Amino acid sequence: MYDYKGVKITWLGHDGFRIQNGQTVYVDPFQMGKGNPPKADVILVSHEHFDHCSPDDLKRIIGPNTVIVAHKQSHGELSKLNAKEVKIVKPGDKIKIGKIEVEAVPAYNLNKFREPGKVFHPKEDGKLGFVLTVNGVRIYHAGDTDHIPEMKAIRPEIALVPVSGTYVMTAKEAAEAVASINPKVVIPMHFGAIVGERNDAETFKKLVTCQVEILEKEI
Repeated sequence: MYDYKGVKITWLGHDGFRIQNGQTVYVDPFQMGKGNPPKADVILVSHEHFDHCSPDDLKRIIGPNTVIVAHKQSHGELSKLNAKEVKIVKPGDKIKIGKIEVEAVPAYNLNKFREPGKVFHPKEDGKLGFVLTVNGVRIYHAGDTDHIPEMKAIRPEIALVPVSGTYVMTAKEAAEAVASINPKVVIPMHFGAIVGERNDAETFKKLVTCQVEILEKEI
């Protein structure tokens, strides 16, 4: 867990995080393990792929007041759950839930292909990253993405960025992205589950000049 100005950020593995400061926000929880995690006030789901929209994980953290904010293609799975509300958003949308401000931003591939001419995460699908403002702190969760032009306008204090390659940025590409958005602190993600190893995070850390926090997975 990493504490920044009273905002507690816990890495749940892969792209999953819990962010707490009065309210409890989860982003893309996946394979959280055993235990009894705190219930969510807000859950952010970046897109429909199984390692980001995981009903088994979501069921464990949904309470009677949970609001889910999600990509449109996730709606079918999410509508089956017992959340208070499911809000479907697209890049550019901004909403406020309690004291949490959420902005949906683009996340897509430029050069990661499932087959010639077809990337894993096409721009036209409208898959998401998120910018959260929690207690005045701007936190950017990049989602599954390459280094895209839209990043340079985000300017977060904390950036959560994928580093494993294959489906997302490589460590080198992530370092280039971080240079363009200029955060104060970066937490690498998207390793240790589907693809990528801790070594990808360590390589990334050597390539950037800002503070890097490589977190250990927690429940």
